[in-house]
Amino acid sequence: MSITSFPEDFVWGVSTSAYQIEGATAADGRLPSIWDTFSADRAEACDHYHRYPDDVRLMKELGMAAYRFSVSWARVFPEGRGKPNAAGLDFYDRLLDEVTAAGITPYATLYHWDLPQALEDRGGWPARDTAERFAEYAAAVHDRIGDRVDTWFTLNEPWVAAFLGYGSGVHAPGRKSAADAFRAAHHMLLGHGLAVQALRAAGAEKVGLVLNIAPVMTPAQVSDFGRELSEEDAAAVARIDALANRQFLEPALRGAYPAELLPVIERHAGLGHVRAGDLETIAQPLDLLGVNYYTPLVVQAQPSEPADPAYPGSEGILFCTIPTAVTAMGWPIVPNCLSLLLGRISREYPGLDLMVTENGADFVDVVTGDGIHDVERISFIEEHLRALRAAIDDGARVRGYLVWTLLDNLEWSDGYQRKFGLVHVDFATQRRRMKDSALWYRDVIRRNGLAETRPRRPTLETVAARAGVSRATVSRVVNGESSVSPEVRTAVMRAVNELGYVPNLAARSLVTRRTNAVALVLSVPRQGADALTSAVVQYVTSLLEGAGKQITLMLADTAESHRRIAAHVEARLADGVVLLPPDRGDILAERLSRTGVPLVLLGKPPIASLVPYVDVDNAGGAVAATEHLLARGRRRIGMVCGPTDLVTVQDRLAGHRTALQRAGLTPHLAPAGDLTRAEGAAATRRLLIEAPSLDAVFAATDQLAIGALQAARELGRRVPDDLAVVGFDDVDAASATTPALTTVRVPVADQALALARLLLSRLEGRHTTSVVLPARLVVRESA
Repeated sequence: MSITSFPEDFVWGVSTSAYQIEGATAADGRLPSIWDTFSADRAEACDHYHRYPDDVRLMKELGMAAYRFSVSWARVFPEGRGKPNAAGLDFYDRLLDEVTAAGITPYATLYHWDLPQALEDRGGWPARDTAERFAEYAAAVHDRIGDRVDTWFTLNEPWVAAFLGYGSGVHAPGRKSAADAFRAAHHMLLGHGLAVQALRAAGAEKVGLVLNIAPVMTPAQVSDFGRELSEEDAAAVARIDALANRQFLEPALRGAYPAELLPVIERHAGLGHVRAGDLETIAQPLDLLGVNYYTPLVVQAQPSEPADPAYPGSEGILFCTIPTAVTAMGWPIVPNCLSLLLGRISREYPGLDLMVTENGADFVDVVTGDGIHDVERISFIEEHLRALRAAIDDGARVRGYLVWTLLDNLEWSDGYQRKFGLVHVDFATQRRRMKDSALWYRDVIRRNGLAETRPRRPTLETVAARAGVSRATVSRVVNGESSVSPEVRTAVMRAVNELGYVPNLAARSLVTRRTNAVALVLSVPRQGADALTSAVVQYVTSLLEGAGKQITLMLADTAESHRRIAAHVEARLADGVVLLPPDRGDILAERLSRTGVPLVLLGKPPIASLVPYVDVDNAGGAVAATEHLLARGRRRIGMVCGPTDLVTVQDRLAGHRTALQRAGLTPHLAPAGDLTRAEGAAATRRLLIEAPSLDAVFAATDQLAIGALQAARELGRRVPDDLAVVGFDDVDAASATTPALTTVRVPVADQALALARLLLSRLEGRHTTSVVLPARLVVRESA
């Protein structure tokens, strides 16, 4: 079998989910799911409920052998239990008839996150009863369509449903409780075991489970899988692996939780929900494990770091960005990690059949008159298929590959902005159009493998997958290092020649026509932004120099310096530019963007589409801060917002207003002339004199908030008894105030790393989009 072909019985197909494509959320007796409640204005999706014959025809035209769909629990049991809704089951009856008539094998997923709201109202997944109801639902669905379903998957990605839905609250139902998250995870696993028993009793022959499994590694390991770790980093990797992966793998496949995880669960949720016999029920024999892979989890030990709400028990661990190409969602693209995780599962759970049930990417698609030319998506899938092929060669029992996803759809809390589909959907007209990736995938299916011709833009990852080595080994070979054995060197050079690979920045570019220089332009910094500027200089310089670039620091503080910098770039004396722009209008970014030299910005510019930028979710952070105050009973909240011509302040003000409007409240605003403590104190005094009944102040920056604490003391207001105060940025002084300041932490190092990564992607000619990083609320005594 050649390197590009797959086993004869290999299964090719696509995956979808009910809530993301069906629409018709109130049709034929369906009642709301938790996602209808969580995002009620986004329910129409792709109208697959009415257009399924057309969508099945698309799959047939593309040669799909398998279709993994999910059943809407709220459509079958609108109240979550009781008598099944015949009209809801009728839809899946019609769908299965259409799918099987097209010669496509159906794979059914019973739970893809859309719990009936009625069950959530009775406790949701943290309640044990939900697991019992799930088994009843599984039996009812099998009774109607079991004669046509090849394989049943009980749950899809229970980690996401439990820890994003009940832990961090960014997914439905929006709860923020570590205890609820751990209990939900256990009851989902229990529901899985009970459902497997119900399906087997009803005659189901093939039953499986779908998990999102991500290799956990440090930044250094991403480019060199074999890198040895410090004791602290090894412990951090092991703990996140237990929380994200082994918490589900071990109970389902071995009937026990990881021993090191039990104290974490007990500390947050107790262990009373784990009853005698549960783990035996959970560990039902499986015919197939579905593996969803998108990107690795990259962490390192960081003693001062608070726990991420999505990973309760992750204190002292930093979740890192890495300098590699990313998707439009900012997810690092590391195809070789697919080989790594498939190999790991096959070694640790021998004899288990695997299927890649989700793999795909969000990129910005441009609709043109002659088609949708999504080259980046083709490259993404091809590189992952090469990594998958390498895993099969190494003995992984992988039976198939399902792309995520058939249609551009409703991407959960991100709405319609994300584009994962092989088929473009115009949501205004519901018109479907095949992208180039759909036609390319059709050809892959027809030949049962990849083309022998070279990919358009082979990357370091492609070469590594072809040669069966790490990215670091490829880099050492192309740079002529003597530490590589002759056999490995021969294999790498054969892959380089076969693919037509030209060493790029990731391999410390040997392309002599480049200057190997990057201009790091420091514009007039925002007040209080010294820490961020310092981090950018440190991290950007380190990473870009590590990629073989020379850094030229340039200060843009006068009109003459602007002219000099523009002339430098226009003369092609730099391969790329990292620009730290001021918060107010600056024509330098606009002028540099016209040179054609790759440019990235720190901070969102006034015209956000000008060039790719890195920023934090200022609006989301302000929402979190305001909702925190509201959740603690504060109803009269003022905001010291700072100069409103600053983009950052505008976004934080918008988030504050959004949170108040949701609560039916009116904002009380006090602009400040600048971002100093003195201005914060003056603005707070005005607020409290004009509205003495205020019980909270949210300030757009920590410096303003520290001024607010000063003004509160001067006016005799006790913090937090009389007045809660929340800031934004988590500067060093925030934890040293009296009382310590509750604030929104901005990921300083991550912004700097993302800047370097974004510029590297642009220099390699990859599609790039702006990166917006999450901000995290840090609760201290002031609120």
